[in-house]
Amino acid sequence: MINPKVKLNKKIFEADISQSPIRDGYGDGLLFLGKENPNVVALCADLKESTRVEAFAKAYPNRFFECGVSEQAMVTVAAGLGISGKIPFISSYATFSPGRNWEQIRTTVAYNDSNVKIAGHHAGISVGPDGATHQALEDIAIMRALPNMRVIVPCDAIEARKATIQVAHLWGPCYLRFQREKTPLFTTDETPFVSGRAEVFWQSRGAIATIIACGAMVYIALRAAEELKKEKIGVVVLNNHTIKPIDEKTIIKFAKATGAVVTVEEHQVAGGLGGAVAELLVAKHPVPMEFVGMEDSFGESGKPNELLKKYGMDVLDIVKAVKKTLKRRE
Repeated sequence: MINPKVKLNKKIFEADISQSPIRDGYGDGLLFLGKENPNVVALCADLKESTRVEAFAKAYPNRFFECGVSEQAMVTVAAGLGISGKIPFISSYATFSPGRNWEQIRTTVAYNDSNVKIAGHHAGISVGPDGATHQALEDIAIMRALPNMRVIVPCDAIEARKATIQVAHLWGPCYLRFQREKTPLFTTDETPFVSGRAEVFWQSRGAIATIIACGAMVYIALRAAEELKKEKIGVVVLNNHTIKPIDEKTIIKFAKATGAVVTVEEHQVAGGLGGAVAELLVAKHPVPMEFVGMEDSFGESGKPNELLKKYGMDVLDIVKAVKKTLKRRE
């Protein structure tokens, strides 16, 4: 059952539920921060419309820096601003930032603990027609490996706004990951969001498996929970928006309670959310696990929903993974 404490959208499984690109929440949050704090600045690599920085640029032109197609220079400039009292947000497609400028992020931002917020857009396979070159599927892995770096993957546009605003109040480097396509607005303004804390979005009485998801895949995981309910298989669904620092307490609690775990992400299985959860549980409380995500493959051009289905990240794939994990537990 949907956890009433998290106050999700009452239309969560209805066909007419409102939808919005997750990146829209980033744009809204950045605009709010511009009014709230004069030290907030924004930098972009010639993609201010796609990355939703345009409204901030128009409202605060003296605090916006267009760096052109030069992600390495953009992050280096931001690193200097971040140790000089400013709160810089840098934006590009995730394949370019952190993909292209990872070494500069490592050396100028993470190593110096510079107060830079990195927004990676168009992440995951649901970028669709843009194809493999623009489908960032490795970014969580390369960013969570960096010391001092937070990694946050909001589940919808409402949560993206909250995350954007919240990281401005936290010192240090942070990576925010956003998908491109419209997705359901299934959280609300009242839904809790705290960096570093996973939220229980679904909890069946007598649950026998835990589904841990991030980003737009949280909604798909909830739909899978609804399907499993029809088969009288009770589960817990965690919205694990913060990959680093991961919420060890909550994950271990439900791993112990249910005895089986499935991770769900729009990212390579290697090194992503699944890897982070597996690293935790193998050390603290090993249980049977399955991983839903990209299995050591690049994507291709296509419609987002078709690609999710082809590469095993659809509702039925999560249902199958839960059942497979339960068989391993027997």
